[in-house]
Amino acid sequence: MTEDRQSSNTDILTQSIISMAVESWRFGRVFDRLLTKLNAGEQNRYKSQFRWFIKKVEEALEQADLRIVNVEGHCFDPGMAATPLNIEEFDANDSLMIDQMIEPIIMGKKGLIKTGTVTLRKVTV
Repeated sequence: MTEDRQSSNTDILTQSIISMAVESWRFGRVFDRLLTKLNAGEQNRYKSQFRWFIKKVEEALEQADLRIVNVEGHCFDPGMAATPLNIEEFDANDSLMIDQMIEPIIMGKKGLIKTGTVTLRKVTV
């Protein structure tokens, strides 16, 4: 196999892994909301299964030298590797916090691989 073709195959595999990681993130958000509708006993059983699933996703990402970065609850900085969907709702002087991650930030060995998508909220003191 030529070096260019090998590099292209590696890029395709990396993008596939990133896509699966993002979709598992989204699924996790839906699953988490669904769990709140169950009784406590069922919640615990399904939470354990979900934690196992997330652990497996993180292990697979680690093998590909990738990791998910979650910045929910952190103060917003315009230099973050995340695109805020609702930034226009706030004034320049507002202190902002990441309310929800819509898509996660993906980091690799050499730095940023994929920027995340977030929603913001005003910090109230």
